[in-house]
Amino acid sequence: MAEETLFEMPESRAPESVVPTRPEEARLLRACREQVEWAPRSLEATIPQDHPVRAIWAMLEKLDLSAFYTSIKAVLGRPGHPTTDPQVLLGLWLYATAEGVGSARQLARLCEEHDAYRWLRGGVPTNYHTLSDFRVAHQAALDSLLTETLASMMVEGLVTLRHVAQDGMRTRASAGAGSFRRKETLEGCLTEARKQVEELAKEREHPDSGVSRREQAARERAAREREERVEEALRRLPALKAAKERQSKTLSKNKRAKVSEPRASTTDPDATVMKMPDGGFRPAYNLEVATDVDSQVIVGVGVVTTGSDGGQALPVAEQVQARAGVSPQAYLMDGGFASRGDITALDQKGIVVYAPTRPPRTTTSGRTEADPRPDDTPEVANWRARMQTEEAKEVYKERAATAECVNAQLRRYGLRQLLVRGKSKVLSVLLLAAVTHNLLRWIALTSVLSGAASG
Repeated sequence: MAEETLFEMPESRAPESVVPTRPEEARLLRACREQVEWAPRSLEATIPQDHPVRAIWAMLEKLDLSAFYTSIKAVLGRPGHPTTDPQVLLGLWLYATAEGVGSARQLARLCEEHDAYRWLRGGVPTNYHTLSDFRVAHQAALDSLLTETLASMMVEGLVTLRHVAQDGMRTRASAGAGSFRRKETLEGCLTEARKQVEELAKEREHPDSGVSRREQAARERAAREREERVEEALRRLPALKAAKERQSKTLSKNKRAKVSEPRASTTDPDATVMKMPDGGFRPAYNLEVATDVDSQVIVGVGVVTTGSDGGQALPVAEQVQARAGVSPQAYLMDGGFASRGDITALDQKGIVVYAPTRPPRTTTSGRTEADPRPDDTPEVANWRARMQTEEAKEVYKERAATAECVNAQLRRYGLRQLLVRGKSKVLSVLLLAAVTHNLLRWIALTSVLSGAASG
């Protein structure tokens, strides 16, 4: 007998065929981007506590940055608009350099869009003009900051200057290859530039209603800068010609060619066409970097407008001594630096030189690399003999492991191609990259020591 139920069971039906839903029939939650949202948000909460940007800011708070404030004219008790804190601008450039950002316009965009840069900015006003001017206007302060970071790490025992390695890094300049002109062309360019400056000065007396004062001032500034660049290019021509003549004399008679007429760039007169690592020839600067082997901390920098490293060891070594207060125990450099004058001077300062020796030009003389030349000083003769030992060869291996690694880091920091023009501005960018590198090394070495102590 069928079991009685409280409710009647519905009759089973055959499944209905599924009809596809048309878009206009679907009930949807559609995006409404005009709706205003009010959400409490703190800049402090957007950045994790272990974010690298916090470590960079903490390092800046430990350093003496008073040199960056000396040019500020707006002071307490006097009229004037307040200016953006230089510590904020420096922090922005340090973090941007660590991220490989070298463009002031790109950094200005990141200050509006990226949380880490917005945290650093902290709401203070800034723009690409302010950022661009700040980077190149504080060369002396950046130089002092590099010295201060080196001294602080030496006090903590992170840098010993046991061995220092120096290397040159040829970096593409901002000038184009087509901007190089001979003397006659440069003189014509100078005439046109001066004429344009005069015409713009006359327009100032009778201004165009369609041109704002800011635009007029920008035009005049651009015309003056072009005139100055062409004048500097003309002044460089004699030095470039002398360098070409010296280079021709070093070649053998069968390879010696007629010295071509020198050319200089109208956009970056300090840039020189150099042979690059890939074998091509492009406008470039030669960036000299000296690095402590044990810590990979940069201890000296320099900018050279020639592709040769010859004669650059002694100036940078003296710079290292001035920054650190002591001389390195040993100096490691490649064959391009090994001029006998520098080797003699460094040895007399108590610095042991490690650099590869060159074989004799002729094999008929019977001399070897270790044999002293008739005009060698005692210091150079000792260097030739020292480099034949296995101990010296092992020490010299440290150079490539140090210099090439730091060069790769600097290229990661944006020094693949320079975005500024002029030797002075290039030096400012190099100092900024060196300070960034040292701060990151300081953070890394300190964390290693802290981890070892806690372990």
